[in-house]
Amino acid sequence: MSLTAGSRPDGTRPPTAVVEPAAAVAAATVRESVPRGAGKAGKVPFRVRWGRDRALVLMTLPVIVLLVIFNYVPLLGNLVAFQDYDPYAADNGITAIFHSPWVGVEQFSRMLDDPLFWSATKNTLVLFALQLVLFFPVPIALALVINSVIRPRVRAVAQAIMYLPHFFSWVLVVTVFQQILGGAGIIAQTLQDHGWSGFDLMTDADLFKYLVTAQAVWKDAGWGIIVFLAALSAVSTDLYEAAAMDGAGRWRRMWHVTLPALRPVIALLLVLRVGDALSVGFEQFLLQRDAVGAGASEVLDTYVWNMGIQNGDFSYAAAVGLVKGVIGVCLVLGANKFAHLLGEQGVYKK
Repeated sequence: MSLTAGSRPDGTRPPTAVVEPAAAVAAATVRESVPRGAGKAGKVPFRVRWGRDRALVLMTLPVIVLLVIFNYVPLLGNLVAFQDYDPYAADNGITAIFHSPWVGVEQFSRMLDDPLFWSATKNTLVLFALQLVLFFPVPIALALVINSVIRPRVRAVAQAIMYLPHFFSWVLVVTVFQQILGGAGIIAQTLQDHGWSGFDLMTDADLFKYLVTAQAVWKDAGWGIIVFLAALSAVSTDLYEAAAMDGAGRWRRMWHVTLPALRPVIALLLVLRVGDALSVGFEQFLLQRDAVGAGASEVLDTYVWNMGIQNGDFSYAAAVGLVKGVIGVCLVLGANKFAHLLGEQGVYKK
């Protein structure tokens, strides 16, 4: 009797093993890895997530408490924008809110008819546009320059020198500029000693917007390059080597490798800067108000201060601040939408 391959002497075949498909094995492995009690969508239960992330949550809790107390609780004070608020209507300023009369949108109508408000708005927008053009690109350029320095010691010294002015107060910054560009400053005195007429840039109202931009660049540009240097450190050196092997020079490598790596960070910071367009500064302008006059130095922040704190018109100042905040939120949303159209993530994803 002849036997076929794989058959037994009695003519029967042995049982064959069932081989499961790879997809079934992978699915079973995933099911086993999901914690017991997870939902159908594979969500991790709150109990598991709390045990895993408890330390991180406890570390962020003090920050959340401070944020709520100093950033969100004061928002309730915007109610006075719809009142004729009188802080002496009750025993304290908080309960006085419930005893002050409601006037609706009267404060907002008054704001639209106030020429001083429009003058402060104009100065704010002009200063924002000027700082966006002259100040925003400076940290990017400085980051590219520092990143091109090969010697670590030289790079560290350059970073320290550029970071240092950020820790100066605006009082010290204005004083330094006064000693250099003021009427009794070093430059003016040197020119007078050599027979030239002196000058005083610190009291020139026409040049004030350029002066405050220069002060902002000197104070904060060095600090702003930290974010860009962090983005540059994440760029793989293989990209630069591949571009160099393809014949790209230094400028071509910067244009095709470095700047594309910085583009998401630039888009994010630009969105945040546009959202902060109506907050160009307070202390810097308040310190130099008397030197150049209110016509050149009055911005929305100083306008709110003068109307609310100095003049005691709390309801009107709250109305101006509320409009300023709403416009800022709209600018953030609009700029973030524009970033999405350009293919960038912006502040949040689509």
